[in-house]
Amino acid sequence: MTISLKGKPGDPEFEEAYKAAVEGRKPRKAAVIKMPGAALPGTFRAAWTKVKTTPDWLAHDPQTQLKNIRLAEEFLELKVVDDQPILWGDIPMKDFKRRHAKDILARFHTTPHKAKHLLVAIRKMINVALDEEWIETDPTWKLSYRPEYKGWRAWTDTERDMFEQRWAIGTTPRTTYTLALWLGTRRSDVARLKWEWFDFKKGTVTLVTKKGERSLVLPITPMLREALTPLPRGRETVLLTQYGKPFSEKSLTGRMADWTNSAGLPKGCTLHGLRKTLGKMLAETGATTRQLMETLGHDDIEHAELYSREAEQQRLARDAMTRLTRKIQPKRPRG
Repeated sequence: MTISLKGKPGDPEFEEAYKAAVEGRKPRKAAVIKMPGAALPGTFRAAWTKVKTTPDWLAHDPQTQLKNIRLAEEFLELKVVDDQPILWGDIPMKDFKRRHAKDILARFHTTPHKAKHLLVAIRKMINVALDEEWIETDPTWKLSYRPEYKGWRAWTDTERDMFEQRWAIGTTPRTTYTLALWLGTRRSDVARLKWEWFDFKKGTVTLVTKKGERSLVLPITPMLREALTPLPRGRETVLLTQYGKPFSEKSLTGRMADWTNSAGLPKGCTLHGLRKTLGKMLAETGATTRQLMETLGHDDIEHAELYSREAEQQRLARDAMTRLTRKIQPKRPRG
């Protein structure tokens, strides 16, 4: 029997065919091993690799990068169809349609804010694909996904009183609470707040936000000054752990949960809730939307208007019902 062998002596294919013929078996094919990070050209996985080399990506702080990486990798490993092994990461971007985007967002309907940020991550890949001319149009153009904003709730007056009675001025819990409430700043900025940012003579604090996009010059209120007066100043950050180290954002969140629980407060009394508390109080005392934006550091008017709309609704409802009550029940003449 004559067996035709492909290739030439020395080639892997020829040598395997020759050995198989001698042993009387079929030639074995080389196993294809997928290398970590390997991506077919034009796929979502290839686009994500390129995203991480763009100037916009490199300008992000490490925390923002990490959040985007988690979301993007979850999408890349997401099955196109639940009972099939094909993953979105291996799909050519030219095959991605608007209906696919809507279907992906629908899968995350129970976590709407995650779905919103996932769409942002997918659009980063789409922008790369447009630049590389893998696709001609953005299938998510004007696709809106803005879940109803609820976020963290503001603390009640009773809850604030309970916390202040439990934790005296000078304690770490009370200092953390006071910084979050009377600066209205984010958790990340509370954790890294430095003494050198305070000018007690001028009565101001220059808050350098973690994102580094802007600095906020805020007044030191009497409530804040009272809480900071007994604290030692010979350290870099205002807040330190029991081991003399700055708090991380995550650890500060966990400690606040312990401190509120110790004060008998219900769940939902968070650091970010204190930021909302300040916004609510400002709006209720007549602060304009612009004043809210500049105090809380909001870049868009929509977030600031959440506070002013709620306060305005309450004021208008109270005034309307007061006028109606006066009409229905006029004051009785004194007897």
